[in-house]
Amino acid sequence: MIYPSIDLMNGKVVQLVQGKREKKMIEIGNVLGTARRFADLGFEIQLIDLDAAMDKGDNLRIIEILCQKFNCRVGGGIRTIAKAKEIIKAGAKKIIVGSKVFENGEINILFLKQLSKHIGKDRVIIAIDSKEGKIVIKGWKKSTNLDPVKTAKELGPYCSEFLYTYVDKEGMMQGTDYETLRKLKTTTRNEITAAGGIASLEEINKLERLGVNSVLGMALYTGRIKLEEVRGFK
Repeated sequence: MIYPSIDLMNGKVVQLVQGKREKKMIEIGNVLGTARRFADLGFEIQLIDLDAAMDKGDNLRIIEILCQKFNCRVGGGIRTIAKAKEIIKAGAKKIIVGSKVFENGEINILFLKQLSKHIGKDRVIIAIDSKEGKIVIKGWKKSTNLDPVKTAKELGPYCSEFLYTYVDKEGMMQGTDYETLRKLKTTTRNEITAAGGIASLEEINKLERLGVNSVLGMALYTGRIKLEEVRGFK
């Protein structure tokens, strides 16, 4: 399965390197047109509100418009049950949560139980963002001491899927973290989707053989990978 990514900042589609605002490599003003191009090829879109993730405002109105028109999974700054409900009400198929789950460097089980109660675990994706082997939060600016694989084992009952982002190579198109992804596959039965560093059809095929989905960002926007070439993975 392939998910084209739309990262939103100041009402525009952007692609950053390692999530750093000062390393903005791509900026596109036509958000709706970008989403329509992906949807017309039959893909579900991954929407990430970078402003909300970084506590710099939000792009909620755009997210509402996109979710009403297309199949979307949405993440970025979802740190309350009310916000989770709001995103689901807007039409998101699933929500992606991260920082709140690992608040203060510990697993927030209470929050996850509340999400399961009010949203349903089938609609919850937990983002495991890894940098230098540890989970990072707050827009990837704050590191925890949590190991991605051990943590995923504990979190399995509270979600349907893990989004594993290899922050070390995010936006750099230098390959993803197969070793950790293999360990995750042996640790959990939950669906796993990989993001960060994916840059070739060969890598996508390798991930597919592993049973892991792919999120495409920088490689897609730079033309390194064309969605028409990967339609069979939908």
